[in-house]
Amino acid sequence: MTFTELVHQRRSVRRYSERPIAKEDLLKCIEAARLAPSGCNSQPWHFIMIDEPGLRKRVAERIFSGLYSMNKFAKEAPVLVAVVSEKEQFLASFGGQVRDTRYCLVDIGIACEHLILQAQELGIGSCWIGWFDEKALKEEMKISKNKKIDIVISLGYPAEDKIVPKTRKLLEDVSSFNAYRQSSRAS
Repeated sequence: MTFTELVHQRRSVRRYSERPIAKEDLLKCIEAARLAPSGCNSQPWHFIMIDEPGLRKRVAERIFSGLYSMNKFAKEAPVLVAVVSEKEQFLASFGGQVRDTRYCLVDIGIACEHLILQAQELGIGSCWIGWFDEKALKEEMKISKNKKIDIVISLGYPAEDKIVPKTRKLLEDVSSFNAYRQSSRAS
């Protein structure tokens, strides 16, 4: 499969089969994330793979209920990945303050996309989730209050094979050469 085919196939999956994911496939996903570039090589991430069925079910019930129930689909995923933000190197942090950019989050985004694309290549579906009960997740995983968990990724084999076409803006509406050109469709 070419990279272009891979990115065309990748979708956010919200219905999972009960089929478990092999540990070696999860390790391939983590390895892909580990190899991602980061500002000043900070590697400001830690991935917690929650795949033990009882623990995953308990965690999912807590972090995707109540106010966060719009993501209750993730309760059915065989694996949840909690992505903990770690301390970035001083230069990356300082540069981020000067530029008013949280490079740590950019770095984590790149690493998570590596993980998700590796999963897709293996036939594993995923969904990037930013709306969850972080406090409950920290309690379940015994993570200190001063740490930040910005992302949870659900992983599992899709329950259906139907591929829904992606809805994306036109290429000319999101890009230009040599100068900024606002899209004619922009409001």
